Amino acid sequence: MTDLPTDTILDAIADRRAERRNFLRYAGGAAASAGALSLLAACGGDGDSSSSPSPTPTATTPTVGTDADVLNFALNLEYLEASFYSWAAFGQGLSTGIMSGVGTLGTVTGGAQVNFQDPIVAQYAREIANDEIAHVTFLRTILGSFAVAMPAINIGGDATGAFTAAARAAGVVGASDVFNPYASDINFLLGAYLFEDVGVSAYKGASPLIVNKVFIEAAAGILATEGYHAGLIRSVLYRKGVDPAETLAGASSILTNARLISDARDSLDGSSDIDQGIGDTTTANVVPTDTNGVAYSRSTGQVLNIVYLNKTAVGSGGFFPNGINGNIRTSAAS
Repeated sequence: MTDLPTDTILDAIADRRAERRNFLRYAGGAAASAGALSLLAACGGDGDSSSSPSPTPTATTPTVGTDADVLNFALNLEYLEASFYSWAAFGQGLSTGIMSGVGTLGTVTGGAQVNFQDPIVAQYAREIANDEIAHVTFLRTILGSFAVAMPAINIGGDATGAFTAAARAAGVVGASDVFNPYASDINFLLGAYLFEDVGVSAYKGASPLIVNKVFIEAAAGILATEGYHAGLIRSVLYRKGVDPAETLAGASSILTNARLISDARDSLDGSSDIDQGIGDTTTANVVPTDTNGVAYSRSTGQVLNIVYLNKTAVGSGGFFPNGINGNIRTSAAS
């Protein structure tokens, strides 16, 4: 058999990946129909061109007070993640076409393109950014006219940025120092680590609150993607953390900083210990689970404790200076 040139193989892989992304992005609109179950399931396939064409997206009607609230809560988090990754990977924010909706439309403070030194980390950043942008589009399509607008978001890496506030509280940097997640590959990975584990526990915790079976399947699909992202970020951080040459300039080791971030999340979301670092120099902890090997859950209030950077019951702060849009807005009283 004749060997294909390497560039041809890579082009084919890229084309397949693009097909899968486009399918997920545009098939979501028909999720309320009976046929959508098979369409969403097909996203796990290999995107064979013989599949039926993706239908034109149509707005659906989630259960108001339950499904719509939960999906809009998730949409707020996806706005945050997508904004961070889009700036880091591409040097620009989200398209104005996927920002409007119910509630006050906000702006993004901060954000910059990372000058990646590791080309593999740069590739990961671009892939995750595209996934998170697709999640925003997907949820907005499912929600239709119920979709909330993007709230005000702070992803700044300066003295007034939410990343700096989080890093100071965690002890990653000193009380008067700045943490800029766009300054280096390691800083970017630590910023991503802050978000990804929270996203996994948020989707797992919210899944029992969804009534409609099709919406449960959609949320499960996003949860799986977020799990891949979190595992990837944790793996890369651990690999660099056991390399003596890879350290955060002016601070302690990568493994220590990951533990500090984990401890800070735990201190914000209540007394239970449901967060874990990435391991030490002898033992990796890429997958944070309980004794049954099951990922942890967080309530909506606990998630907001972390993104608001406040362990009390408040309606705004941290990465969402004016709070999030929708009916679920208040963090938990720890």
